[in-house]
Amino acid sequence: MQVPQPPPDPAVAHYRRGNAQKDAGEFAAALQSYERALELMPAYAHALCNRGVVLAALNRRDEALASYDLALSLDPRDAITHNNRAVLLQELRRWDDALASYALATDCDPGLFNAWFNRGAVHKELGQHAAALASYDRAIVLNPAFAPAHFNRGVLLQQRLQLQGALQSYEQAIALDAELFQAHFKRGSILQELKEFGESLQSYDRAIAIHPAYPEAWLNRGVVLQELERAQQALASYDQAVALNPDYAEAWCNRGMLQKELGQTDAAIASFDQAIRVRGDFADAWFGRGASLTQARDVDAALASYDRAIALKPEFAEAHYNRALAQLLAGNYAPGWQGYEWRWKNTAKLSMGEPRRFREPLWLGQNDLHGRRILIYAEQGLGDTLQFCRYIGLLAERGAQVIFEVQAPLVAMLGRLPGVSRIIAAGDPLPPFDIQCPLMSLPLCFNTAVTSIPAVIPYLTNDAQALRDWQARLGAKSRPRIGLVWSGNALQGNDRNRSIAIADLIAELPREFEYICLQKEIRATDRSALAANPWIKTHEAELADFRDTAALAATTDLVISVCTSAVHLAGALGLRTWSLLCFDADWRWLLERSDSPWYPTMTLYRQARPGDWRGVLLRVASDLRREFG
Repeated sequence: MQVPQPPPDPAVAHYRRGNAQKDAGEFAAALQSYERALELMPAYAHALCNRGVVLAALNRRDEALASYDLALSLDPRDAITHNNRAVLLQELRRWDDALASYALATDCDPGLFNAWFNRGAVHKELGQHAAALASYDRAIVLNPAFAPAHFNRGVLLQQRLQLQGALQSYEQAIALDAELFQAHFKRGSILQELKEFGESLQSYDRAIAIHPAYPEAWLNRGVVLQELERAQQALASYDQAVALNPDYAEAWCNRGMLQKELGQTDAAIASFDQAIRVRGDFADAWFGRGASLTQARDVDAALASYDRAIALKPEFAEAHYNRALAQLLAGNYAPGWQGYEWRWKNTAKLSMGEPRRFREPLWLGQNDLHGRRILIYAEQGLGDTLQFCRYIGLLAERGAQVIFEVQAPLVAMLGRLPGVSRIIAAGDPLPPFDIQCPLMSLPLCFNTAVTSIPAVIPYLTNDAQALRDWQARLGAKSRPRIGLVWSGNALQGNDRNRSIAIADLIAELPREFEYICLQKEIRATDRSALAANPWIKTHEAELADFRDTAALAATTDLVISVCTSAVHLAGALGLRTWSLLCFDADWRWLLERSDSPWYPTMTLYRQARPGDWRGVLLRVASDLRREFG
């Protein structure tokens, strides 16, 4: 026979009723029950603690804190009350007070998992990363199956750049809770940093599959897709990010940057405007807007955007550099050359490499050169070296002994350059010198204006024997001979805009002339078209270096070239040259002009609108027939 139990104390009954109501989310009713229990038993510590919980849930935080304090005055060793008090203080962002309460909770009950877990978050907020990590580690020992503890540990390790440890923590969190989308997202971000883009994409896709309305994951997915050269899919990801969050400035900015790269200039400007609408102080968006306006050839508006970016971020090297390019494009050479020196701080300009470090002082035109040995070193592409080596003679005229370090393929060609005392291939040991200057700083040193460009042509000359050899190899001309260059270095940043497929060029060339390929490197995509058109003669195997290219070019009546090193070589040799320029042509060609103050024998053929090579080629074909027909 079961012995009947006595009814609970009335205060306990009200307390238990309050607990049931609290657990059901009926906080107002629970508060009444706890109040009734405390009327019957004022020193009821547990009722005071839970009363604090429902007061906090009702956003009556000061009263909740007082209830916890009263409970602790009755039972100072109650770990649960210390923990609940700490949670409230954490919500109030009273980090130091919260940490002290969590410490009391773990002192009273070292096995209280929640206190260790929450304590880790407070340590992290206070920048106490070692203590935060220790707290998470302790929480994981107490409850190894709690996925958020592993996740928070990963976040902390990632912030400390301990990427492999963070990755392991995220993967452990996922193993415990495969639906924890934040862990998939953070795993993707680690793999993105490690440049494992394929796996990173899988993690972002998994996060999105679990939680489709996750704009941050769509944004990062777009970044990774760009790295994988899947531009249209990347653009669709950015579109989804801004659809989910129309005020997502970073997504608008990334969208604009990609649209700019794709040549969607108007759309890019609109995206940057949206980013700026959300965040008027977003320097990157102002920069992107300036770059897009430059691409659209609205230089004044571009300069205003660059100015705004620089005002917001004064050491924004890429903005300073791009601003200088816009000024040079517009022919404002004095500020342009000054601003061009920011290239050394512009880490986004990958072709620059690291600035050279020398004990010998930098010369920027300020001191007398007479009798001094100056090292001039090429710093960028082959075309830049060919264009700006014209300044070497001016240095020699000032009495300098010029040591010229250039790319190895140019050594033979530039060894005869007037004013060179010694030519050195890049990477070879340097002789002693007194001062040094990078080649592309020489226009600044000489205060070059559009009207004072040193353009005495030719400043390069052919090797006589190489020229005789090529004339003999080709034989006498029976009709006008045209040299062709249709593509440059595929790795150059604007190559997809500046280069032409040979099939497109062939489609418009008049057949009545003799055509010579001046390119040493022919892309695989162009070979089939050349094989089908043997009337265009190729000599790639016979072009050993630029000395051969120069001599072959000199056998022609006209060189037609896109913006690559060959066009500078032809211009420097004083050959008649037609330069084919994309709509957003390089700064050195200035705006709208059909001539070049850098190369008096050159004519410029510009696209009337982005991507319109056919219009350019039709004009070239018409002029060929008029000039040589």
